[in-house]
Amino acid sequence: MRNETVQAYPALSMYIGGEFIGADRRDGQSVINPASGAPLGTLPHATREDLDRALAAAAAAFETWRWSSPMDRAAILRKVAGMVRERVETLALNITRDQGKPLAEARIEVAGAADHLEWHAEECRRIYGRVIPARAASVRQTVIRQPIGVCAAFSPWNFPLNQGLRKICAALGAGCTLILKPAEDAPSCMVAIAEMFEEAGLPPGVLNIVWGVPSEISDYLIRSPIVRKVSFTGSVAVGKHLAALAGAHMKRVTMELGGHSPVIVCDDADIERAATLLAAYKGLNAGQVCMSPSRFFVQEGVIDAFSELFVAAYASRTLGDGLDEGTIMGPLAHERRVEAMTAIVEDAVDRGARVMTGGHRPEGPGSFFPPTVLSGVADEATIMREEPFGPVVPLTSFSTIDEVLRRANSVPYGLASYAFTRSLERAHTISTRLEAGMVTINHFGLALPETPLGGVKDSGLGSEGGAETFDAYLHTKFISEQTVE
Repeated sequence: MRNETVQAYPALSMYIGGEFIGADRRDGQSVINPASGAPLGTLPHATREDLDRALAAAAAAFETWRWSSPMDRAAILRKVAGMVRERVETLALNITRDQGKPLAEARIEVAGAADHLEWHAEECRRIYGRVIPARAASVRQTVIRQPIGVCAAFSPWNFPLNQGLRKICAALGAGCTLILKPAEDAPSCMVAIAEMFEEAGLPPGVLNIVWGVPSEISDYLIRSPIVRKVSFTGSVAVGKHLAALAGAHMKRVTMELGGHSPVIVCDDADIERAATLLAAYKGLNAGQVCMSPSRFFVQEGVIDAFSELFVAAYASRTLGDGLDEGTIMGPLAHERRVEAMTAIVEDAVDRGARVMTGGHRPEGPGSFFPPTVLSGVADEATIMREEPFGPVVPLTSFSTIDEVLRRANSVPYGLASYAFTRSLERAHTISTRLEAGMVTINHFGLALPETPLGGVKDSGLGSEGGAETFDAYLHTKFISEQTVE
């Protein structure tokens, strides 16, 4: 049964200098529902003149916003948080239409976005400096932190509201102004957010939202001398390109890039609990999560028991339109992801893997791919070397902790990682030696507003969570004053 609604899909627009610019005034692209392939609306693309207007508006607004009280900035963030909570059903509905995730997951994303707004509203009031004891009684030495300037940010389609708001909260809370280019595949929630910030009283130009060809917009904005900081969430290849471009112009970056998260299931773990939790967590957003567990290492003595339990739990996740009641896993965001899943399954099978469940797209419309489990996957298989970003799970066994740590650390990624064990010694060894920005043991405790979110190696630079979230948006100024009589 479908969660029917009479709500029309919203009109899409850009937001520049406090003005909404719709598709009736610009060329654009169609937004497609991945569950049906049907068009939802038309998204306007920014012209070069639009980008210049956004840059000018952000620069002008910064001259006032940089000196605004943190209390005032916090008040606006809290107002928007309240609006997000009031409009959860509309926001969630349109996220599901855009991106495909089940409505229940979309509601969770909206609630999490409100949490981010509220946390940043409180934390931006705590951007402290310090006093350094001076060597002379007549000297006072202080350190203050000031907003860095106009920022350019680029957010992805898999969590279109949450990821976009992380960047907005950090920039605006720090006193910076922002030009955000969200993902064109899932635009509706960011248009709604612009409307909420305007309703909350945000001055024109502090937040600007543009759409268009990603490579053209990123190149133009990053090269502009007006932009002083770049934030990007997305693929490693694009992140490296943008970081290199920003580095050529001496601009700060925050890069939250792809991962290939190992999960280590030891023979002393609660196997049934691990299998049940991992089946649910891996299925979130059809596996299209940068922190999704994507390389399953199970100790030899329990791999058969774990495989049986995991396959049964994972295969039972109902596939369907995210608006249908009973759907547990929705479609992939677009056809390119379906093609990628098919290719990695074929590669693994060619290298000796066995398909335990799934493996082929179902018949009918939509960009669907079923929960898929592969056993006996070789370390040389593509899925063990590259992030699948989809619902395909490779199972492989290991013998010793030293062995599995070597294999887990063998890829150039280091975002999230997971382990299940009852041993405190093993938990300490694994969490210390895994090369990852985040480690969680026996549960999934990542991506909260108050906790750091970032990776090592090719998985990125900086953090988009926790107390570190404002660091890249502020510069440190040292002041030394001497009293002169």
